[in-house]
Formats: sequence, structure tokens, C-alpha cells
Amino acid sequence: MSDQSTQRAHESTLCWERLEAWAREKIQGFLQALLEEEVTTFLGRRKSERRMVVDARPGYRNGHGKPRRLSLTTGTITVRRPRLRGLEARFESRLLPLFQRRTREVGELLPTLYLHGLAQGDFELALRGLLGTGAPLSRSSLQRLRAQWEAEYAAWRQRDLSDRELVYIWADGLYVKAGLERDKAAVLVVIGAMRHGRKEILALESGVRESAESWKAVLRALQARGLSSPRLTIADGHLGIWAALAELYPESAEQRCWNHKLLNVLDQLPRREHPAARALLCQLPYAETQAQCERLRRQVAERYGRRYPKAVETLERDWDRMVTFYRFPREHWKHLRTTNVVESPFAAVRLRTDAAKRYKRVANATALIWKVLLVAESRFRRLDAPELLSEVHHGVTYVDGLRASAERQRRVAA
Repeated sequence: MSDQSTQRAHESTLCWERLEAWAREKIQGFLQALLEEEVTTFLGRRKSERRMVVDARPGYRNGHGKPRRLSLTTGTITVRRPRLRGLEARFESRLLPLFQRRTREVGELLPTLYLHGLAQGDFELALRGLLGTGAPLSRSSLQRLRAQWEAEYAAWRQRDLSDRELVYIWADGLYVKAGLERDKAAVLVVIGAMRHGRKEILALESGVRESAESWKAVLRALQARGLSSPRLTIADGHLGIWAALAELYPESAEQRCWNHKLLNVLDQLPRREHPAARALLCQLPYAETQAQCERLRRQVAERYGRRYPKAVETLERDWDRMVTFYRFPREHWKHLRTTNVVESPFAAVRLRTDAAKRYKRVANATALIWKVLLVAESRFRRLDAPELLSEVHHGVTYVDGLRASAERQRRVAA
């Protein structure tokens, strides 16, 4: 290889090795130029240009402020804010507001990292690797960020909900751990499906999973902020929420989670029976009609009733709440059979509950868990056939998932 080819290859290697730094330098220069242009637009004249127009803004440039480090998701850059004097009104940069040290995306990166398993104590190390050694991060800045989340969470708990056109809600109490709490503590979560198909986290509070009083407090708070009654509530069978619903939302239909029910039935059977029993039991919630589901239930009773009566008793307990979903559109059944709408986004949090042990009590970790769930909420999928939600919202009657005739709807209403 010639000396010239070797030199070109070496220059190419150097360019590749400095690609990140080179890109940050370009972004830094571009942002600095934009800051200067913002001042030019504000004053109506360029640097060193005389004020020739009568209606031009008063004031003049006065150098630059101290270098400021700004963290972007592409790394950390350093810029200097232009200073102005002689103004009638204070100049505030829209591009780089005062006291901002990181972009919104970097702030959102912290709960995302936690969501993917990064413990709080490792934030600084990971972020410095991502943002560069000059990133304005410290333990105190992370503590301030957590305090900001707690303030945002407090405001979120007070937000007005009167404009929500609620159709379905899913409720579950999910256990997490904390340092000083011997007993399992729960976070009570309520997620709603609105008329347009979007799912939204409506409530997240620390409480006792089985306590009707804890659930009443959650539902009363939602009512006080204007949330209307849902058409259907989906929840686990052992929750105190059923007593709370009977008092606060008596008109709402109720559906128990099939996943919890089937697991409870299998717990009453010996392990050797699980494969065959699971294959039969899993057919129940997927039966095409309620009558077919009833026939399958009788098959389970005939097969296991004599030897394992507790299993059959567990299956048949609260049966009316197990088949409520047949009174709603077939296209929504997969959303209504279980509380997976709550379980799925919380699964990632549950895998990281060791981080909650850094807190003495779960109540102190609730804001962090809320922030993590908001990251998951941004990825929530809309319900299938969202156009049918309007019918459900207006009380249209369904039988075995199909819209009932007008005559039958009148009879049901009567």
C-alpha cells in the first residue's frame, strides 16, 4: 500500500474515532448560532448594526454569560447565552430558558432507564456514559429531579377528570417491597379506556389490596374530580374493590379476571392434573357464547367434582361476574377477560421492585413508580374497534358479543 493510501486510511480512522465528538461540536456551533440569531430577531438588527429604524427595539448586546453545559441525548455541549442591556422588557430565550441544564428527553431518560432495570444509584454512571463526562449531573441534581417528580405526581393526583368519557376501567392491587415494611404493601392502580379508544392511568395510590376502605378512597377521589361511572369494571376476585364499587358505582357492570380465576382453580388440583385441567379450563373464557361457556363449566364439574370438589367450588364461585364480558362487543373481549391491561405495564416495574427497598415505605416510592408507568402509558395500544366504544358508552345492548335487535334492547331496558 502506498504512503498516500496509508495516510488516507489513517485520516479515515481518525475521523471515525472522533465522529461523536465532531457531531457534538457541530451541534454546539449550530445551537450557539441559533442563540445569536434569536437575539438578532428580538432586537431587529445584527451585531454592531446601528439602530436605524424608529420602531426597532431598544437595547444592545453586552457580551455573553458564563459557559453553560447542556445535556442532550446525543451528549453534552457547552454554549454561552448572549447578554442584553437597556431593554424595556426582559428577554427570555425560547431556545434555552434560564436554569435549564438538560433537555426534556434527557429528563425522561431516567424513568426509562429504571424501567429497563437500572437501579437509581447507577443513574449517574450510566448517564455520564451516554451524555459525556461534562454532563451536569450530581446526586443532588438527581434528588432535585425526584422532588420534581413528586411535585408532578401531586399535581397529577388533583387533575380534573370531568372531560373523560369513560367506558371501561381495570383495577388491580400490585405488590411491591420496601425496606421497613414487613407485610406486603400494594400500589392500587386504575386504568381507564375512553370513548375514543385511548387507555389512560387514572389512579395510582399506595394502599391495602384487600381493603374496601382503601379502594373506596381511590374511587371517591376519582369521583370528586369528576370521573363518570364506567360501563364495566374488570378486577381480581379477592379485591375489596367490589364492595367499594357496590357503594360508589352501583350501576357499573363487573367482570372478574379469568387469569386469576384459572390460577386459583389450578391451586386446588394436584400438579399431575395441571396439564389436562389447564387445557380444558383455558377453553372457558374463549367460548363463542355464554351457553357454550356454561357447558364447558359443567364438563369441568363432571370431571373433577367428585375427586376435587374445592376446585369446582372455586371455579363456580362468583360465576356471574365471570361471564359479564359476553354482554359487550366481541371485538373487545380480549381486553375485558383479564386485568392484563394493568399487569402488562406493571410487569417491568415489578421486576425492578428491589429499587423500592431503597425507600423505607412504599408510599415514598409511589411517585417514582408513577413516573415509570407514565413511560409505559405512552406506549399503550388503543382498544380494538374503538368505534364500538361510543355504542357501549351510550348503553347499547350486546348479547354474546353481538349487537342486540332493537326489540330485544327495549325488553332489556324495560
